Amino acid sequence: MPGDVRSFGRIVCVDEPSPDLLHPLLASRWSPTVFDPSKQVSPAEVESLLEAARWAPSAGNSQPWAFIVTRRGEPDHDRLVRHLAASSGAWAPSAGVLIGNLSHRLVEDTDWEYSEFASYDLGQAVAHMNFQAQALGLFVRQFRAFDREAITAEFDVPQHWEVTTMSAIGHVPAHASNPRTSNVPEKQRIRRPPASLQWPHTAATDAR
Repeated sequence: MPGDVRSFGRIVCVDEPSPDLLHPLLASRWSPTVFDPSKQVSPAEVESLLEAARWAPSAGNSQPWAFIVTRRGEPDHDRLVRHLAASSGAWAPSAGVLIGNLSHRLVEDTDWEYSEFASYDLGQAVAHMNFQAQALGLFVRQFRAFDREAITAEFDVPQHWEVTTMSAIGHVPAHASNPRTSNVPEKQRIRRPPASLQWPHTAATDAR
């Protein structure tokens, strides 16, 4: 049941986020593998998601991100869906929006890093997008189960950019199994306890 305590290796893990410590949108977040195919994500909602990503912080304000945005029912959506792996292809196409998350890895026509923080900063932009999605009543699942090389070719992504991850965003049906309320053990979420996240403070060695 939610709140159950279990062992994860040598670390005890708990299932339930603390509503007293988290913003309600973060406490209620979960990643579905089923979306409602009868509901769309509107262009205005897509614009809101991109605006959230646009205002994410980045190293030196480099903003090393871009997005392949495809709404279900549009031609570009089919172009993206055909390159999903079998695992993600079983559920991701029913999401209202599929987004390819791109990071700017290299300076064009060189092997120099555009930003050593490109992947980190893309993650922040996608996290902002996730939070905005929750505020809109949408759910997000991020994944890597796709043919990166095929999508790169399909959408003419240049060599200095990388299709790093994808996000499926949409509404979930009423019957979807929320891991926060599920009684099925394998569907429950496991997190390490807060104390295990803090690196131990070791005393400096006395060099004398």
